[in-house]
Amino acid sequence: MNITLWVLAGVLAVAFLGAGLPKIMQQKEKLVTYMTWAEPLPVGAVKTLGALEVLAAIGLILPPVTGIAPVLAPLAAVGLVIIMAGAIIIHAPKKEWTNVAVNGLLLILAVIVAGGRFGPYHVS
Repeated sequence: MNITLWVLAGVLAVAFLGAGLPKIMQQKEKLVTYMTWAEPLPVGAVKTLGALEVLAAIGLILPPVTGIAPVLAPLAAVGLVIIMAGAIIIHAPKKEWTNVAVNGLLLILAVIVAGGRFGPYHVS
């Protein structure tokens, strides 16, 4: 199970680095061409969301690997659960079912990682 949690954490880290970095680095005008949900939001909100996603991705991997504050890994997973719940709330009313499904899957993976790392497979 520990290996499974590492794999899931790695998948989540890659996914959220891939989702967060463009939000930080690209201008909003370019982002809204493929992230239409971002159009009504202030640019600061989109950049903050991107930063939180990148920090969570780092937090899933770096603390357990270094042994420095490994409790941050399950906390990062909980943060991703919250972000994905918000994403589902944003996409569902617009009937963007593919996005809802992807967000739901990422939410489930984050719940598994959080549960495992807070529970019997914590990294100390």
